Amino acid sequence: MTAFTLAMSPLRITNLSLGLFLALMILLFILRIVLTWYPQANLNKLPFNLVAWPTEPFLIPLRKVIPPLGGVDITPIVWVGILSLAREILLGQQGILTMMNRI
Repeated sequence: MTAFTLAMSPLRITNLSLGLFLALMILLFILRIVLTWYPQANLNKLPFNLVAWPTEPFLIPLRKVIPPLGGVDITPIVWVGILSLAREILLGQQGILTMMNRI
């Protein structure tokens, strides 16, 4: 097998795409946290809707479970934690997919 074939194995493609997806979602949720500091920002207009539309489907069900604390919506913070944990478990140095890739 050539180096190119090894580099493009299905598991490596999965690792890369999953890593990029999780990193993008974490970034969007961090931007969503920043947007909560500006209640006057209209989430239905550009550029704010680029952050709101992909994150809102994740936030709606969690808001039913976790109510706002002191009037502050903490669900984006919870999602950053969940996604960071998932990324570490799957793709971290000792992650499941990382270890499978070494076999």
